[in-house]
Amino acid sequence: MTQQNLDLLADLQARGLIAQMTAEEELRAHLSSGRRTLYCGFDPTADSLHLGHLVPLLVLKRCQDAGHNPIALVGGATGMIGDPSFKAAERSLNTSDIVASWADKIKGQVSQFVAFEGVDNPARVVNNLDWTGNMNVIDFLREIGKHFSVNAMINKESVQQRLNREGAGISFTEFSYALLQGMDFAELNRLYDCTLQVGGSDQWGNIVGGIDLSRRQNQSQTFGLTVPLVTKSDGTKFGKTESGAVWLDPTKTSQYSFYQFWLGTADADVYKFLKYFTFMSIEDIDAIEKADQENGGKPQAQAVLAHEATRLVHGEEGLAAAERITQALFSGETDKLSEQDLEQIQLDGLPSSSLEGINLAETPMTSLLADAGLAASGKQVKDALQRNSVFVNGVAKGMDDNMSAADIFTTQNGYYGKYFLVKLGKKKHHLFAL
Repeated sequence: MTQQNLDLLADLQARGLIAQMTAEEELRAHLSSGRRTLYCGFDPTADSLHLGHLVPLLVLKRCQDAGHNPIALVGGATGMIGDPSFKAAERSLNTSDIVASWADKIKGQVSQFVAFEGVDNPARVVNNLDWTGNMNVIDFLREIGKHFSVNAMINKESVQQRLNREGAGISFTEFSYALLQGMDFAELNRLYDCTLQVGGSDQWGNIVGGIDLSRRQNQSQTFGLTVPLVTKSDGTKFGKTESGAVWLDPTKTSQYSFYQFWLGTADADVYKFLKYFTFMSIEDIDAIEKADQENGGKPQAQAVLAHEATRLVHGEEGLAAAERITQALFSGETDKLSEQDLEQIQLDGLPSSSLEGINLAETPMTSLLADAGLAASGKQVKDALQRNSVFVNGVAKGMDDNMSAADIFTTQNGYYGKYFLVKLGKKKHHLFAL
């Protein structure tokens, strides 16, 4: 094995990427003594993965870079059930057609991060519907259910939280999720000699169940490793904005918005996130932190994080698009943009809307800007207008209770007679076009 293999766990620990692991010394010896196969599961609960999935995805890539064979499991079966782990209430069940279409999209996203060819240790993507879809309930209960103790399942913290929450409870459907995930590990162990499962720390109980099932069914020793659930220093949820989750799909979260999310990282979080979400060495990240402390001015770390994370998820073209828009908007010289520039940044992913078909004379500015996502409500827009914090093509707009959108969005006021770059506060931008 290479030195990279030997240092895999050490690197993960140095980055703060290990929350729990089973049999640490045995796992360390296991990984350093040969090429191993490991897996991580991703349930299709939406048509795209989001930032919360990025840490385990990148851990798969780190393991492949260290010489091991990663398996990305797409939960075509488990996605139809819903994992109850630390969820406050029962999930809504989706149809098999929807779950199948989401599974295909997620398979494509996973493929961006691990190599399937051109390497000695190629990755593979599997779908757990392949081994559960034709299994009847009697076989499932006899072959899988008999190995799980209800006493142990009830005592899991994630289940206890639901049982103890008034009016919540847990259905037999979600209660059985742990059996399906345990079955996944045992099946991958049997099919591909998969000996390590990676997941978020909320998956610990499910992972341990799979380890036990692999031992009982296959007489095989397997291991588990969890990564921490990412939290921000202020206690708010990571990967969320006012408009919702930050998705990996550029049609749901544009490259520009993705880039801006990372630029907005708090100083207290940015060096930790550089370790989590980039492949920069620990030494280089520590050097950036030291330089930022010595400079005493605006840290450079956020720009580095935005650059690296955007390139990782959206590639060089996506990064170039995000940086092109950022430069155009934050230089304060939007009046120098050509008509082609405005068309391009709209294509590059700046949030935009057409005003065609809208009765501007009867549409208040507060409603128009709130509906476009510049603020959570019309009241927030009104407050910004009262502070002169709304700019249209570089001109501040004050609050007039009688002001309609037709007073602002005229061909005379528009760039090239039709484009309006609206800025609310310091960071929110939107492009309207007549």
